Amino acid sequence: MPLTGIGRDMGGVRVHEPEADLENPTLVEGFPGVGLVGKIATDHLIDRLDMRHYASVDCEGLPQIGVYRGGDRTARPPVRLYVSEEHDLLALQSDAPIRSEAVDSVADCLTGWIVSHDVTPLYLSGLPAERETEDRPDLYGITTGNAAERLEATDIPIPPEDGVVTGPTGALLNRAALENYGSLSFVVECNPQFPDPEAASVLLDDGIAPVADLSVDVEDLLDRAEEIRSKREQLAQQMQAVGQEESSQAQPLRMYQ
Repeated sequence: MPLTGIGRDMGGVRVHEPEADLENPTLVEGFPGVGLVGKIATDHLIDRLDMRHYASVDCEGLPQIGVYRGGDRTARPPVRLYVSEEHDLLALQSDAPIRSEAVDSVADCLTGWIVSHDVTPLYLSGLPAERETEDRPDLYGITTGNAAERLEATDIPIPPEDGVVTGPTGALLNRAALENYGSLSFVVECNPQFPDPEAASVLLDDGIAPVADLSVDVEDLLDRAEEIRSKREQLAQQMQAVGQEESSQAQPLRMYQ
């Protein structure tokens, strides 16, 4: 099923050529949040699977900036979609925080595209937690609509206590629950202050890979953990400084009330 974009007057997703022919696509969402776990995991996935830049996200309220990389002359919008037709997979990469006043419009815009193209999203968020260095972060899975069956074949546990997901990821999850369409959300324990590649590797290894039927090598992610922390520390501090409406994260419900 070829995927197309939404017209400019509506905002939305601007598809580049060639279009993608996907059957039952899964979307991995990588908005920045606490520990940058979703962003680090999504960036690594795009790199490892050699996913191509497929579309640009042009929702109202997104930063109007151009992003470029060292060693590459190409400038791109800050929020993009990548595709791997081989894996029936889409990935959302974001290089900028979403302002609190834009969270609702961005969530509505992306949800419209997700639903109209019958895409199953995987929403990613970090749960701030103090843990010993050698401890493997705990991972939990939650769902909306009819997506629960995709977790039944995995060992991903149910969250042990009540909680909420905030920020852009929380808004997307909210829309999925309101419209009752199928989505999955992974919550992983992470460092609340610094980028956490170890938690991102758990997202990939224990969550995304089994659900999306992927094989993703995370050894490089772990080997380069210090380098990743150093490169992403400024963005992590920026996310820490903004309010919970801008920074995607999970937290116990008692702390939110």
